[in-house]
Amino acid sequence: MSERKILWADDEIELLRPHILILEKQGYSVTPVTNGEDALEQVQAEHYDLVLLDEMMPGKTGLDTLQLIKEQDPTLPCIMITKSEEESLMDQAIGGKIDDYLIKPVNPSQIIAACKKHIDSSRITQARMSQDYIQGLADISRRLSMGAEWEDFLQMHQQLCSWELALDENPGLGFGQTLEDQRRECNREFSRLVQNEYTDWITGEGGPVMSPGVVREYVVPLLRREEKVLFCVIDCMRLDHWMVLEKTLRNIFHVERKYHMSILPTATPYSRNSIFAGLYPLDISRSHPELWTRNMEDEGSTNRNERQFLDHQLAINGLDFKPGHKYIKVIDLQEAQNTLKKVDNLFNHRFVSMVWNFVDILAHSRSQNEIVREMVPNEAAYRSVVDSWFRHSPLYEIMRAFQDKGYHVVVTSDHGSIRVQRGARIYCDRDTTQGLRYKIGRNLRVDDEREAYVVPSPEAIRLPSSGGSQTLVFAPEDYILLYGNNYNKYFNHYKDSFQHGGISMEEMILPVALLEPRGR
Repeated sequence: MSERKILWADDEIELLRPHILILEKQGYSVTPVTNGEDALEQVQAEHYDLVLLDEMMPGKTGLDTLQLIKEQDPTLPCIMITKSEEESLMDQAIGGKIDDYLIKPVNPSQIIAACKKHIDSSRITQARMSQDYIQGLADISRRLSMGAEWEDFLQMHQQLCSWELALDENPGLGFGQTLEDQRRECNREFSRLVQNEYTDWITGEGGPVMSPGVVREYVVPLLRREEKVLFCVIDCMRLDHWMVLEKTLRNIFHVERKYHMSILPTATPYSRNSIFAGLYPLDISRSHPELWTRNMEDEGSTNRNERQFLDHQLAINGLDFKPGHKYIKVIDLQEAQNTLKKVDNLFNHRFVSMVWNFVDILAHSRSQNEIVREMVPNEAAYRSVVDSWFRHSPLYEIMRAFQDKGYHVVVTSDHGSIRVQRGARIYCDRDTTQGLRYKIGRNLRVDDEREAYVVPSPEAIRLPSSGGSQTLVFAPEDYILLYGNNYNKYFNHYKDSFQHGGISMEEMILPVALLEPRGR
């Protein structure tokens, strides 16, 4: 470990020699000076990891010296040491970008603790994270070996996402590849679980909350308590994306995180209609034949009836309020800005629902645009772009406005996406659907059934059929389904792209965030 250097400026520095000796025994190199001018010269001449500044010194005061040091190096941590506990002085110090302060008399343990906090925190954090990761890895391996259930995968996926976010902030930890391997193993076992238990989840009791249960489980109880509610569905938002956004929203909301699982296919025409209707697609087609379309490849037509579906679900649950619920779909920046400009008009409604398409558009744009792919080369960059979009988006401002008016906000996603790495050959008729993660058609077959989940008919998983004998094939883990013709060409084109429609934790395990206004 390289030497950690401290600059200590105090006009009574000789009285602090015992403190300096203790710091040096702890491995710190301390340069003592008696005034602000000498402190500035030292900062200009050498690199320091931390500056300790006495607030009252002859000549330049500690605050004056602080300001000049920060002008030279804004990133250099500075700790003010003062005899005064006046709030105005603390405000001045904080306004001057002080990193911490201590009240005299200080003892050696206080100084050492402050140094560790500002110099060694990254090293200590990384050491702790490495230890936690090793323990967590063993726990995940134990769960997988014992036959993990869906509840286990909720916890394991959350843990993997937490490690990935920590790795984003601490890339020097060096366990990125191990983490990728662990996620792939989890996805392999998760895909097996889904293939074995999915039909039980959608027909029986005791399984996870699925897409049709989101509004009933998380929104209806709030409305029955006569709370004001904003319901946001962010298309294609994954759990790791939400965990990044959550950091920003915790400043203005109390956040409780729940989960649901997307139905299959993990694609907008199916999963989002199910959320708004509170029904599986087969039941939607039977209950609302006039609103259901068989052209499942055309998202513009298949999701144009979400407001009607949600109104019907509210009525089924005995919720009838005036004025009725307000529904908004935001598919571009212009619509987002218009919604923000007119946000005051929305407060006339006790229940407002919104759909935001940015994350889904980003995923599709990355597959089709080389510049976007270069900007978003990996998962960490994907999270960063989603975070940047949200913090500067009209959606964030809209959420703040609703919070000010005392609304509860429920945020979820219809499905996630996965970065695909492997290809599976599939053979089918020309009328087969075009998706890369799922296909519906006749005479479907794959080279290796371990690379696909084959369902004999749509009705078997509560999907409507367009007639005739149809089969469904879903890609598990990080596979994409490609035709034998020009297989290599299309695999090279789509490898590393973000896709959805199949079976993976990233696509199926989704957050439902319950945001309560602070102060309540």
